Amino acid sequence: MSSTLEDLYDRITGDEDARVCKDIPEAACNDQPCNFFAYLLSNLLSKVADEIASAKLVIPWLFGALGVPAFFTGFLVPVREAGVLLPQLLVAAAVRSMPVRKTVWLLGAVLSALSLFGMAWAAASTQGNTAGLVIVLMLVVFSLARGICSVSAKDVLGKTISKSRRGKLMGWSASLSGIFVLGIGLWLGAVDLEGAGTGIFAGLLMAAGILWISSALAFAGIEEQPGATEGGGNALSVAVQQLGLLVSDRPFRRFVVIRTLLLSVALAPPFYVLIAQQQTEAGLSGLGLLIVANGLASSISSPFWGYLGDRSSRAVMALAAAGAGGLALITWVAVSLEWTWMTGSFGFAAIFLLLNVMHGGVRLGRKVYLVDMATAGTRAAYVAVSNTIIGGMMLLGGLVGFIGDWLGAASILLFLGVLSLVAAVFAMTLPQVSEP
Repeated sequence: MSSTLEDLYDRITGDEDARVCKDIPEAACNDQPCNFFAYLLSNLLSKVADEIASAKLVIPWLFGALGVPAFFTGFLVPVREAGVLLPQLLVAAAVRSMPVRKTVWLLGAVLSALSLFGMAWAAASTQGNTAGLVIVLMLVVFSLARGICSVSAKDVLGKTISKSRRGKLMGWSASLSGIFVLGIGLWLGAVDLEGAGTGIFAGLLMAAGILWISSALAFAGIEEQPGATEGGGNALSVAVQQLGLLVSDRPFRRFVVIRTLLLSVALAPPFYVLIAQQQTEAGLSGLGLLIVANGLASSISSPFWGYLGDRSSRAVMALAAAGAGGLALITWVAVSLEWTWMTGSFGFAAIFLLLNVMHGGVRLGRKVYLVDMATAGTRAAYVAVSNTIIGGMMLLGGLVGFIGDWLGAASILLFLGVLSLVAAVFAMTLPQVSEP
């Protein structure tokens, strides 16, 4: 079995000697082929699980089917994003002090699975406000668990897989998971599942939980050598100590303000899903088309945004925000004027694809801009302060769901679209920091 793994590893990585090491402990060299595939399988399973329990796509559709008020829908993306961020701010230093860190990841994986099982129970047994409350609470647990995984995953990868092979591992993981997710979307689009009701969502959430358990079993097979325990800092402490940067560093302050405005793009997807569910008569086939569109968006847009980001990350933020804002306004007009050619299943699939293309541009642009703007001496402080501020603002952004209960989901898109256009205008006032 070991020989077979090494042969396959050689084919994938192009290495003639699987034990060549560059920046990992010498003791980890012989374990590298097995670790490569254990990490690959674990990452693949967790990525598929995340997509079939997506807080910006699948759960909003479930909320519509269960009659959950839009107030709860507004908190899905904020809870998912902010919950992942908090453990990274609070416990990163403690995790860094542990010689072996894969147990932290395993804890996060098990908690992720348990929270998804709780969501599945709620999908099958509750409705309305009760369903919204239980699922959002389970999402809080899930997001915190995912944050725990994020704290440890990169450390484990860095200690077990050599530098020249990490890109291949992550690339294969993303490609394979994308194929699986597209297959799930096509299945939902092609099979008549109307009679299944919300039971199909309970099944998807259960499957996601099982995938997380399977992912944990694969990750447990990684042979991790004890590593350094010094050098870890508490990011939240750094952030509190460096909050003065928002007063003294004008370019950084402007970036944080613009990044806050750009949250309007991240908050929008669940409300597109609600409108699609209300406007189309395709049922779960419409959800399948959205999943396919979501899967295609990243592969289509990433090379373009990456190329443009190296030339001007400021332009990427502005262009993507303007595109997202314009798309929101056009969708609001289409819904208001009942343009059925645009609000059908395929029309909304195209809209959702474009939305995710723009969202990808915003994410890439602001990450590259922050790295390019910072120096070696300010980068840690910039990241800690901006992540802390954005985590809090993201949770406040969840209150946009009130507008949905008051004026409807389309009105939320109008509001978020205007904010996105404002963000685009302000983004172009940032200093140019890229060096094409």
